Amino acid sequence: MAASVTIGTRGSKLALWQANWVKSQLQQHHGDLTVNLEIIKTRGDKILDVPLAKVGGKGLFVKEIEEALLDGRADLAVHSMKDMPADLPDGLCIGPIPLREDPRDVLISRDGLPLEKIAAGARVGTCSLRRAAQLRHLRPDIDVVPLRGNLETRLRKLDEGQMEATILAAAGIKRMGYQKRISEFFEIGRMLPAVAQGALCIEIRQNDGAVEALVAPLNHADTQTVILGERAFLNRLQGGCQVPIAGHGRLDGNRFSLVGLVADLDGQTVIRDTLSGPAHEAREIGVALADRLIEAGARKILDSLQENGSDSCPSPLFR
Repeated sequence: MAASVTIGTRGSKLALWQANWVKSQLQQHHGDLTVNLEIIKTRGDKILDVPLAKVGGKGLFVKEIEEALLDGRADLAVHSMKDMPADLPDGLCIGPIPLREDPRDVLISRDGLPLEKIAAGARVGTCSLRRAAQLRHLRPDIDVVPLRGNLETRLRKLDEGQMEATILAAAGIKRMGYQKRISEFFEIGRMLPAVAQGALCIEIRQNDGAVEALVAPLNHADTQTVILGERAFLNRLQGGCQVPIAGHGRLDGNRFSLVGLVADLDGQTVIRDTLSGPAHEAREIGVALADRLIEAGARKILDSLQENGSDSCPSPLFR
């Protein structure tokens, strides 16, 4: 066993919370282990004035950290699993997946109002095409405006009056202790979360047996089954931040159920379906559900967005 390991992480308060949580778990299982943090600034941390879909999507938050893994500056990396692209670089893999936090989205409004009571024309901030498309489907009379930055920055912009409300991940709000600010939880049937939302990703080098053995106790088997099924769905669709894709799985005994969604940018067309089967076939179910959505019309949406390129993504959504 290694005497010390280095975790690669972004420097936001939420990212550091997540990395320190993994650090504490490692030290709990390996009392004599020294764990260091290597804070790495990613391209997504540097570009804050442009919607994610316009500058490259999910890889923006992980590429530089993955480079640190590959060149040995870090032994493992901790990410939000929903930030992980469908495909990983050669030489890297997803390691154990800890117990998932609340996967839902939440609304935080300045007046504490739920979505249905927010006035027509109100500005709701998000830079997630997935959230924006579903939001516009639920409330086509509100104004979706772009909102970038870490959690504290987004809440500050809300408090300054730049918008009336914002939608954020419940997991981050809970981890940072901001539960009292939540105006409304969106149940899964109303707003489908991002694939793997609420789960952490521990990324490691392939064939690094020492690190693999160190992190193995952090795995939560049921969460791993669900997340791998969700990511198989995402991978089949080849989705990222440039496309409104959502998916959420759950286990009921030995049965795995997955609901998935693809929407167009204005939320007028929403293609949604559910598929269930044996838990040990979670990945196959993810692929099959993606194929069903494609057959139902999702391919037309995906091809249109890919042909137009990411530069066209924000314009119909953030007007």
